[in-house]
Amino acid sequence: MDDRKRWLLKTIIEDYIETAEPVGSKYLTTRHKLDISPATVRNYMAELEEMGYLEKPHTSSGRVPSDKGYRAYVDDLIVLEPVPLVSAELIRKLMSDAMVEVRDLIEQAATVLASQSNYVSVVLTPRYGSTTLQQIKILQIEPGRALVVVVLSEGIIRDRVVRIPNMIEETQLMELAQAIEQALQGKKIDDITLITITNFAEDSTIPEPLLNQVLYEAYVSIKQAGHLDMYLEGQHQLLHQPEFQDIDKAKRFLGTLNKEHIVAAYLDDWQTRQIPDFKEGTEAISSIRANKDIDDTDRPAFMIRIGQEIALEGMEDCSFITTTYRVGGELSGQIALIGPRRMPYSRSIAQINFVNQALTDELKERFYGSDQENAADSEGSQ
Repeated sequence: MDDRKRWLLKTIIEDYIETAEPVGSKYLTTRHKLDISPATVRNYMAELEEMGYLEKPHTSSGRVPSDKGYRAYVDDLIVLEPVPLVSAELIRKLMSDAMVEVRDLIEQAATVLASQSNYVSVVLTPRYGSTTLQQIKILQIEPGRALVVVVLSEGIIRDRVVRIPNMIEETQLMELAQAIEQALQGKKIDDITLITITNFAEDSTIPEPLLNQVLYEAYVSIKQAGHLDMYLEGQHQLLHQPEFQDIDKAKRFLGTLNKEHIVAAYLDDWQTRQIPDFKEGTEAISSIRANKDIDDTDRPAFMIRIGQEIALEGMEDCSFITTTYRVGGELSGQIALIGPRRMPYSRSIAQINFVNQALTDELKERFYGSDQENAADSEGSQ
């Protein structure tokens, strides 16, 4: 593709993103004051259509981008823009206003991204199975009910209300939790089994049938603390887009989006699989490093899936932008933005990038800053 066709494809895509109307040759020559005739532009557009970058709707003489056209745009033609200062300050304020737990910050990131983009945001928590148990408390709420609080090494706090035998006393629960904590503190969640917990509770004064019920609830609480969670915001915002005015199309989209376990599994699998190189006719993923002017060499790449590249029913007219955030040194989760194929990629990438950075900064400041400073001081004293 020569430079003139590259410019024309970029211009058509950006005009279509702005107007949601098929772009015609007369419109292009008039709006952009081209020094070539509409007939010449039509010839170029016909060549781009023949190459698969443009499509011609039946109801119009203008053209719209194809999946291949959008792919060429995000891979080679896009110019990334920074987040406006006012928006940046608002995002950081909203993130700093979140509660102190890690999951509150992660949920707030989903809310902020959806409100800033007017699209659907998805944030996946990391899988905490590789983290270690730091504390476990079993607190009696009332006879027959207790609150199990699990604290993980990455500052994660999970709680769960469970049923327990009425005959068990509060002091017995506290002693049992202390025994489990002393035995399992520092062990990875993935390595903890029900047998492990049972072996360390042999000296308990609780009768065995009652003890086994409490131990099972404690075990389930510990294992669930390591599970993947998903926060979804802005589910209905895409319905305002022209692409989703079709009732059947909107129903299919919302039907898939409401199956949160499927969306979470899809994004989680996407993150863990090796990303294939793009080849014509195969699933394509674009890795884009955004905002290179910002002094952050460790910023993760963005991955973009467009239209038919998304293997989820009802998402054929959507695009996914995802990036990775880090919790501590090793754990990572995903932030995703779901919009129409006609989404303003430059602005959307900048938004998801900035929310990701704001989340990372808040996590470092609240939970890991002191550890990192101590490590730096230790290295400096050597």
